[in-house]
Amino acid sequence: MSEYGQRVPAAEVFDALGTEYEKAFAGSAAHRASLEWLLGRLAPGSRVLDVGSGTGRPTAEVLAGAGHRVLGVDVSPVMVDIASRQVPGAEFRCADVRVTPWEEGSFDAVCVYFSLLQMSRAEQAGVLRAVGRAVRPGGSVVLATVPLDVEDVEAVFMGQPVRVTSFAEDGFAALAEAAGLAVLARHSARFTPAHPEAVPEPHLFLYCERAATAPGDG
Repeated sequence: MSEYGQRVPAAEVFDALGTEYEKAFAGSAAHRASLEWLLGRLAPGSRVLDVGSGTGRPTAEVLAGAGHRVLGVDVSPVMVDIASRQVPGAEFRCADVRVTPWEEGSFDAVCVYFSLLQMSRAEQAGVLRAVGRAVRPGGSVVLATVPLDVEDVEAVFMGQPVRVTSFAEDGFAALAEAAGLAVLARHSARFTPAHPEAVPEPHLFLYCERAATAPGDG
C-alpha cells in the first residue's frame, strides 16, 4: 500500500513509517470487504500481484493465508523487509512499479491499494496500463485510491511531507477503463486512520475485471 514520491521519494516516506502505517490503516472494513470479493473470484492457488505491498498486512497475508501465490512489490526496502518477516508465505520484492516490466497475462489478479497517490497522473495511467496487461483476460483487479481532483499538492501524511496527485471518482474509473479494465462495481467509504494527526478521508474501491482484449489488441 505504499506510494511513489516526486519531491520526497516514497521509499523515504514509507521507510520512516514502517509498521505505523499498518497500525493506522488496519481497521479499514472497506479494504477487508474488497479482499473478500477478490477471494470469492479466485480459483485455488491463483497467482496474485500486490502493487505497493507495504507491511504485507492485510492484503498479502489474507491472500497467502487462503492458499494463493502472492508476489508483493514495494519501493520501500524497510516495508519489504517487514512484509517478508510478517508474511513468510508470500514473496516480496523491492522495486519501482513505474519501470518494472510484467509478462502479459501472468497474474490471475492484481491489487493496487492506495499505491498511486505520489505519482504523476501520467505515471498513474502508465501503471494501470501495465496492470491491465499483467492480469489475464477475465482476471480480477482491485484498485483503491483517495478520490480527490488534485495535482501535485503539498500535504503531510502521518507526519511525513508528501506531494499528492489524484483523480475524482469518475476520472479514476475512466483511467481504469482506458487501461482495459471493466469496472464491475464501486465502493465509497470514509475512513479515519488510527493516528494522532489523522482526519477522516474518502476512500474509493473499484472492483474490476480485465476485458477480453486490452486497448490496442485489435
